[in-house]
Amino acid sequence: MDFARFLILPWVHVKYLTSAVLALAAKQLVRDWEARHHFRPVLLETFTDPRYRAGTCYPAANWIEVGETQGRGKLDRHTQWALPVKAIFLYPLDPRFREKLTAPQG
Repeated sequence: MDFARFLILPWVHVKYLTSAVLALAAKQLVRDWEARHHFRPVLLETFTDPRYRAGTCYPAANWIEVGETQGRGKLDRHTQWALPVKAIFLYPLDPRFREKLTAPQG
């Protein structure tokens, strides 16, 4: 498993660092997505493997744990269930995300 590592220099002091980093990443992702695809996302999704990380930073940053994956992966066409089960977290970017995601297109 490949993990990203960060060096935080001793003179850097940010209260609730993980929440601040997640908020900055979400803002940048929205800007980049809108610039590239010409529409604004309304919901973010991420996964964490509880065997390696508890994912406690997500609820602390107001992400919502909604359940677990089935351990299949997006390319499993034959229901082999070969991947680890992961926790699923969502972060609403728009209070009306349900309405917008379920609205008829066009």
